[in-house]
Amino acid sequence: MNIFTRFGEFILMIKGMFTKPENWRMYWKELMHQCVELGIGSLGIVSIVSVFIGAVSTLQTAYQFVSPIIPRSVIAQIVRDTVILEFAPTITCVVLAGVVGSKISSELGNMRVSEQIDALEIMGINTKAYLIFPKIAAALITIPMLVVLAMTLGIWGGRFVGEVTGILPHEIFDRGLVEAFVPYNVKFALIKAYTFSFIITAIPAYFGYNVKGGALEIGRASTTAVVSSCIIILLADYVLAAILL
Repeated sequence: MNIFTRFGEFILMIKGMFTKPENWRMYWKELMHQCVELGIGSLGIVSIVSVFIGAVSTLQTAYQFVSPIIPRSVIAQIVRDTVILEFAPTITCVVLAGVVGSKISSELGNMRVSEQIDALEIMGINTKAYLIFPKIAAALITIPMLVVLAMTLGIWGGRFVGEVTGILPHEIFDRGLVEAFVPYNVKFALIKAYTFSFIITAIPAYFGYNVKGGALEIGRASTTAVVSSCIIILLADYVLAAILL
């Protein structure tokens, strides 16, 4: 199947989600369930990755700055901006593409293969709206929050390692955090977070919803969904940086 056919099917899937729900209470319950699954379920891995990214950023930045002319507070500025602009939104979402994307694709693929989706459609339920839309909406709610948490933990991880190793005392690090701070960087990171949230959920949902075959095809669809999501996230990262920065 060529890329244009897949893109057309993807657009039709998105279009099919926006119909009036049969039961708002049922949709609300599913949305809350997905928020717990995608948000709280990913909290641990996001926290671990964020802290270590911030810690490594401080160590490697300090390693590069050997000139006595440059004040050490610049290390904190670089860690702050790299974590906010790139590491927190992009690395976090690439990790979530593997964790969340494979889960969504395999879940929908299993429902398709076991004919659960067909049964729901026979009952008159719009499966695109009931199964896919709550996942995308939940991601748009929870993943930007996870990105904000990743920013905080990444900067804290860099500060903690700087203090423990003696590379950068916390007084100097704190001063560097507020020097030359650009609030637009946070806004830009959140724009990326919302864009990546849609990619992380919509693309795996497409591959899982349209899977054909058995367990082997479900595994292939999950792998294809994760790889495609990561590639599109990196491409969107470049496009957003070129347009908005």
